[in-house]
Amino acid sequence: MKLINKLERRFGRYAIRNLPAIMIGLYAAGYLLSAFAPAILGYLTLEPYYIIHELHIWRILTWVIVPPDSLGIFTIIMLFFYFSIGQTLERTWGSFRFNLYILSGILFTIIGAFLLYALYPSGGRYVLFGRLFSTYYINMSIFLAFALTYPDMQVLLYFIIPVKMKWMGILYGILIVVSFYQTNWAGRVAIIASLLNFIIFFFLYSDIKKRARRLTPQEIMRRQNFKKNVSKAQGTTTGPRHRCTICGRTELDDPKLEFRYCSKCDGAYEYCNDHLFNHTHMKAQQ
Repeated sequence: MKLINKLERRFGRYAIRNLPAIMIGLYAAGYLLSAFAPAILGYLTLEPYYIIHELHIWRILTWVIVPPDSLGIFTIIMLFFYFSIGQTLERTWGSFRFNLYILSGILFTIIGAFLLYALYPSGGRYVLFGRLFSTYYINMSIFLAFALTYPDMQVLLYFIIPVKMKWMGILYGILIVVSFYQTNWAGRVAIIASLLNFIIFFFLYSDIKKRARRLTPQEIMRRQNFKKNVSKAQGTTTGPRHRCTICGRTELDDPKLEFRYCSKCDGAYEYCNDHLFNHTHMKAQQ
C-alpha cells in the first residue's frame, strides 16, 4: 500500500474522473456498432495473432468496446447497476485507485491473451481467442470489489427482492468457480487474467475497508457529532474563532490566514500573519 500511496501522491492528478460513465459510453458505442455495422466488431476484438502478424495494433485497446452480451432489458438493468456501484467505488477509493483497479484488470487481460497465444499448442495453425477475452469478468470484478467493500449493504434484486451484497458476492463467486471448472484450460487462463485485479485487491482489502468505513452513514454522523461537540466546547458554534485587530479579517475570509497573539501588547490582541510584525503595540493607559 505504501507504493500505491506514493503513486497516488505523484500521479493522482492525472486520474480519469468519472470512469464508470466513460465505460458505459464505450459500451453504448459498441452496441451502436453491433446494430448498424456488426462486421466492424470483428476487427476490434483482442486477437494476439492479428496484432502480431498483421499489426492490428488498435486491437490492444478497442476490445473494451465490444459488448460481452446482446442488448436487452436485462442488460440495460445490469449496466445501470454496474454504473451505480462503479460510481460508489470511485467515491470510496478515489479516482486514482479506481482507475488503477480497472486499468490493471484490462492490462492483466491483455497479458493473459498473449500468454495464452504463446503457450497454446496451435500445431502450425493460427488460433483466435477473441471470444474468450472480454470485459465480462472485469465487470464482475467491479461487483466483487463492491460486495467486499460493502458486504452489509442491501440492494433490491430486479428491483423487488432485498438481498445483502455479501450474499450476492458469494453467489457470483460460486458461478465463477463453476465456470472455471466447466471450461477448458484456455478459458481458465482468461478467467484468472480478467480477475487478477480483484485477487490483488483482496490482499489489500484491509486498507480499502478503512476507506469505505469513512463513508458509511454511521461514520459520517459520528464525525458530524464530533465536530458539533468540539465547537460547543470551544464556544464557537457561531461566528469566527479568530479576528485580526488591524484588518478585521477572520479565518472565514481566508482559511490560509494564521493568527497569533502579540506578547508585547498589553491585553489579548490577535493579529493575522500580515500584521503580526508590523503593527503598533497596544499599551495600557497609565
